Amino acid sequence: MFYHIKELAYQAKPERPDPIMARRLQELIGGQFGEMSVMNQYLFQAWGTRSHDKYRDLLLDTGTEEIGHIEMLATMVARLLDDAPVTELEAASAKDPVMAAIIGGMDPQHAIVSGLAATPKDSNGIPWNAGYIIAGGNLLADMRSNLHAESQGRLQAVRIYEMTDDRGIKDMLSYLIARDTMHQNQWLAAIHELEQQENVVVPSTFPKELEKREVSYLFLNHSMGDQSSTGRWASGPSMDGLGTFQYVKDVPPFGPAPKLKPAPPAEHDTPPNVI
Repeated sequence: MFYHIKELAYQAKPERPDPIMARRLQELIGGQFGEMSVMNQYLFQAWGTRSHDKYRDLLLDTGTEEIGHIEMLATMVARLLDDAPVTELEAASAKDPVMAAIIGGMDPQHAIVSGLAATPKDSNGIPWNAGYIIAGGNLLADMRSNLHAESQGRLQAVRIYEMTDDRGIKDMLSYLIARDTMHQNQWLAAIHELEQQENVVVPSTFPKELEKREVSYLFLNHSMGDQSSTGRWASGPSMDGLGTFQYVKDVPPFGPAPKLKPAPPAEHDTPPNVI
């Protein structure tokens, strides 16, 4: 059950209208690493979590918080579009090339489609896609995906913060950036817990004897240069403690050249005697 409280999780009020910033904030709503993505990712991960109440509750708490973040951003977008009717802006742009450039930077769908309201789309008007979310059923793999999503989302929020001098927008973004700091830390804490239980390789349940162990800890130099040989991944104990990293400078082929049978006649491929 979800329960909505009418007050915002944090204030979302700009100093002045700004249709371009409204468009930029759409990325934090419906972009690949926006709030719609993390909201759905955490909730679907939670709904699929079996017999791990602590992690299920963690995911539900955070996914539900992200619903409130979307509401904050949608409110900010609507307020940025207040008192900035397109007809007046277009009239002004006819006289001022600078204003014309500003108009060209706004999202026309805010005026045409949504009636000066936020949309479930990114900053280019591309609809949010459920393919952005990851909910694979393995908690360690999912928590790592969550860390990645929060890292990219915080990066984008920080970049947008640098694009404005509006104190109201900066204030709201400062709150969201701080929550992203917490979320990155909590996913790291969950990852640490799970790695203590399972070790670092996902899934931990696959039998080691079924793995080609002779290549499990080889770093293969598949590009020109050998700068990668100086990394932690190229020598010393492996991160799972079950092997030793080795750097292979000249990578040998591990299989013969492929030879495929001719395709059946019905496929109408190029016949062998033509080449």
